[in-house]
Amino acid sequence: MKTYSTAASLRAALLAAKRAGKSVAFVPTMGNLHDGHLQLVRRARQLADVVVVSIFVNPLQFGANEDLSTYPRTIAADKEKLFAEGTQFLFLPTVEEIYPEGMAVHTKVAVPALSETHCGASRPGHFDGVSTIVSKLFNIVQPEYAVFGQKDFQQLSIIRKMVSDLCMPITIVGVATARADDGLALSSRNGYLNDRQRNQAPALHKILRECRDAIACGYDSYSDLELHAQAKLRARGFEPDYFSICDARTLREITLDTEEIVILAAAKLGGTRLIDNVTLNVNPSSDWGMLAAN
Repeated sequence: MKTYSTAASLRAALLAAKRAGKSVAFVPTMGNLHDGHLQLVRRARQLADVVVVSIFVNPLQFGANEDLSTYPRTIAADKEKLFAEGTQFLFLPTVEEIYPEGMAVHTKVAVPALSETHCGASRPGHFDGVSTIVSKLFNIVQPEYAVFGQKDFQQLSIIRKMVSDLCMPITIVGVATARADDGLALSSRNGYLNDRQRNQAPALHKILRECRDAIACGYDSYSDLELHAQAKLRARGFEPDYFSICDARTLREITLDTEEIVILAAAKLGGTRLIDNVTLNVNPSSDWGMLAAN
């Protein structure tokens, strides 16, 4: 595995690979890698000849009171894991490399509508930071494929729309959420949980699944389900940010045209913000109760 810290050096290496007829798959990360990230790398290896992983903790997507300074950074361990998975190229840029003139005057990419609800409403500017850095990384790497986890469902939807709207010749591949044995979605932020909170945390996924099962059985009073789920989360020690049942394509209210429902949730447990989701196919042509694996 070769490590590059500048866009120019990585581009030169990738150009040589592409001239040799090799395809490229890309996995952007913020490091502190766990098995969820490594599943993305494994999927990338299935898709292309060359796998590029980036590690960059992007300050543009962090709010003023968020955990940028304390976000876990484990570069040495991350390198070992990526090498073991057969990653060929690691892009490890500095903030100065990505934002040479500073973030205040840097061009930004915004995806309207999809970015304005859910996490976008509670974290203003977050998704502009995400779409800007992902767009920039896409331009540097120029992959045929880019692989993302479905745990960040809203983020995945935004990136897909950005790629479509900007005519980027990249196939976006989503990978099912990686989970611990008790159902908790794997996340770098899980390390912030103390032992008691870690035991409580799987309740988020459990309540999401219970809500999905109720809808699959025909219950369609969505606002009541949302309120009930939030009450259950509070009873389990969570501070809900949102619990939303919506159209998986638009992330807005369910309509008669909705073919897939996504249930999105974000909640704080102590000082740790957790997100998760489940999906349900409601296309009349599909089998009854066809539930997504995540």
